[in-house]
Amino acid sequence: MARDENAGAAATRAQHLLEVQDLRVHFQTGGGVVKAVDGVSWHVDAGETLAIVGESGSGKSVSAMTLLGLVPSPPATFPSGRVLLEGRSLLDMPDQQQRRLRGKDIAMIFQDPLTALNPVFRVGEQIAEMIRAHQSVGKSAAKSRAVELLAEVGIPDPRLRATQFPHEFSGGMRQRAMIAMALANDPKVLIADEPTTALDVTVQAQIMSLLEKLQAERDTAIVLITHDLGLVAAHADRIMVMYAGRVVEEGSNDEIFTAPRHAYTHGLLSSLTRMDHARPEKLEPIPGQPPNLARVPQGCAFHPRCPFATDACRAEVPLLVPTSPGAAHRHACVHPDEVAVAHERPREPAPVVTADTPVDERPPMLEVRELVKHFPIKVGTFVKRTVGEVKAVDGVTLDITEGSTLSLVGESGCGKSTAARAILRLHEPTSGTIELGGVDVTGLSQTKLRAARRDMQIVFQDPYASLNPRMTVRQILTEKYELLGGQVTSSTIPDLLETVGLAPEYADRYPHEFSGGQRQRVGIARAIALNPKFVVLDEPVSALDVSIQAQVLNLLEELQQEFGLTYLFIAHDLSVVRHISDRVAVMYLGGIVEIADRDALFERPHHPYTQALISAVPIPDPAVERSRERIVLTGDVPNPANPPSGCRFRTRCWKHLQLSDDDKRRCIEEPPTLQPASGSDRHQVSCHFAGEREVLRG
Repeated sequence: MARDENAGAAATRAQHLLEVQDLRVHFQTGGGVVKAVDGVSWHVDAGETLAIVGESGSGKSVSAMTLLGLVPSPPATFPSGRVLLEGRSLLDMPDQQQRRLRGKDIAMIFQDPLTALNPVFRVGEQIAEMIRAHQSVGKSAAKSRAVELLAEVGIPDPRLRATQFPHEFSGGMRQRAMIAMALANDPKVLIADEPTTALDVTVQAQIMSLLEKLQAERDTAIVLITHDLGLVAAHADRIMVMYAGRVVEEGSNDEIFTAPRHAYTHGLLSSLTRMDHARPEKLEPIPGQPPNLARVPQGCAFHPRCPFATDACRAEVPLLVPTSPGAAHRHACVHPDEVAVAHERPREPAPVVTADTPVDERPPMLEVRELVKHFPIKVGTFVKRTVGEVKAVDGVTLDITEGSTLSLVGESGCGKSTAARAILRLHEPTSGTIELGGVDVTGLSQTKLRAARRDMQIVFQDPYASLNPRMTVRQILTEKYELLGGQVTSSTIPDLLETVGLAPEYADRYPHEFSGGQRQRVGIARAIALNPKFVVLDEPVSALDVSIQAQVLNLLEELQQEFGLTYLFIAHDLSVVRHISDRVAVMYLGGIVEIADRDALFERPHHPYTQALISAVPIPDPAVERSRERIVLTGDVPNPANPPSGCRFRTRCWKHLQLSDDDKRRCIEEPPTLQPASGSDRHQVSCHFAGEREVLRG
C-alpha cells in the first residue's frame, strides 16, 4: 500500500517540469546564520510563467541560483531540499553532470548583461562557445548559429554585430544578446532574474514581447524574478510572493492582484503608483525595513511591519494554507479576512487637473529658454581636433511654477540628465538662458554662482555613489553648511535628520551602514539643508524597492508642502511621474516633443512618441493588461552626434509609416516645432501629424 502511495506521489511530481521541494539555503556569517531561503517549495510547467516577487533580500535570486548550482558551498549550506527537473534530482548530481545541464536544460538571463558578458570576447564568440559546450558542432557552424540567434532576438545586422564586443552594444541589445545565449541550446526552463530592471520602458516592452514570442514557439517554462508588479501582471501565469526567505502567498495572477490574503502582498500592492488611475492623495507604504536574515523576528517575520499584527502573529510561524479547501491560492497569514477588507477599501484620489481647472497664477521659479548643450567630439593623440559634436540638449524651453513639480521623461540618452545639470551649471550651457527666481544663472561669475547654489540643489540617482564613504552622515551634512556659508548648531543635524524621517542617532553612522532608502533620505537631507528654492531630483527612486519608493515619494511631497520647494523630477518610470508631477515634459533626442499638465498628458497624449511610452508601461492589473493595445517601438535612439533630418523621431515613428509619400517627405525635410494641442497653450506638441489616440483601457 505504501509503495502504491509513493508511486502516486512520484507520478504527481513527474507532471511538473521543474519542482522545488522544501529548499533551505543558509550562510554562515560572523553575525550568525543567514537563512536566505528557508523552506521554499514551488513548481513550473512547460509553457508557463511563474513570477517570484518580493523586496530585495527576500531570497528570490538565491533560490534561483541554487537551481543552477551557482551558490558556492561553503559558505552556503543546504540543510534540506530537492530540485527535480523532469524527475531528476539536480542537487544530488556531480558537478560535471550539473555543468552539462546548466545552459542546456536550464538557462538564465542575468540582471546585468554588461557584467554577465565577457568584455574581452566578441558577442558572437560567446554565443558560439555556449553552443559548442553542449552540442557536437564545429566552430564555423557554431558561429553561423550564433548569427541566426542574434537575428532571432531582433538585433539588426546580426552578422556585423556578432563581431563586436559587449561595450559596443546598447543596454537593450546586450540584454537581447544574453537572451540569444540563454536560448542557444533550446532550454526547457529559462530563469529571468530582473531581466528588464536597467532598461527603458520601450526596450522593456520589446524584451518581454520577445520572450513571450519565443516561449510560445518553444514551449519554454519561464521563472520571472522581479519586483516590478506591473511586469508581473502583464506576463505571469502564477505568482509566488517571498518575504524573509519564505513563501508568504502564492496563486494565479488574478488571485494575487484582485484578492490578496497576506498583509505583505497587500502592502506591496498598496505601495504602487499607477499610471492608469488618477493619483491617490497619498501612497500607503509598508513601514520600516525588511529584517536582517540573521535575526529574523519570532513568529511571522512580517509582524513588526504589519498593521494587522496580534500576539498570535508573534507566537509561531504561520503555515501556507489554501484560501478554501483544495484551492491553489495559498497564504501564510493569521488575518486573511482583515487583509481582504482592507484591500477592497478605495483610496482617496487627489483632485484631477482638467482643462477647466483654474490656471496656477504663481510666478515661475525656473525659466529656461532655448537651452543648448553640445559636447565636442575630438580625435588625435597629441593634437586634438574637433570632428563633430554630440547634440545632447538642443533648444529646450520650459517653465516651472513656484512650489510645483515638472517631470522630464524620456528614454536613456534623450538628454534629461544633461539638461538638468546644465540648468544647475554643473555642465556649462553652450547657449540659452536660465533664470531662477528672476536671477539669470547663466550670467553669474563663479563666486556668485557658489552663493546661488544655496537656492538650487540636486538629489542623485545613486546615493551610495554620491555620498563620501569615509565620512559620517554628520560630517557629510556639516560639510554642506561649511561650503555654502550656513550656520551649524548642536541641533541643526539632528533636526535635519528628523525632517527626512531618520533618527538623530544615525548622524554618526557611515553610508554603508544604511539601507538604500535610508541613504536616499540622507541625500535628500543634504539637498534641503540650506532651504533651497529649487531641487533637481534625478531618478531618486529608480533603484528602490516599491515599498521604500513609496516612503521616499511621500517624503518628497511632504517637504514640498512644508518648505514650498520647486522640483524638476527626472524619471523614466511614468507611473511614478503621474503620481508626483504637476506638469510633464517629454524629451526625445535633445528636444521636448510634448509638454502638458499631468492628467492631460496621460489621458490625451498627442505625440506618437508619448503614446508609445505610455502604452509600453505595464499596469499592475491583469484585467487591464489583457485589454490594452501596445505600441512597441523598433530600434534604438539615434546617435545624437548625427540626428535624423526633419523630425528626429521619424526613424522610429509608427505613425510615420502610415503616411502618404508627400506627408513622409514633410517629416524628413521640415523639423516640427512646439504648437498648442487641442487649442490649449498649456498642452503643446512638436509633431506635424499629432492627434489623440486611446492607449489606456479599463
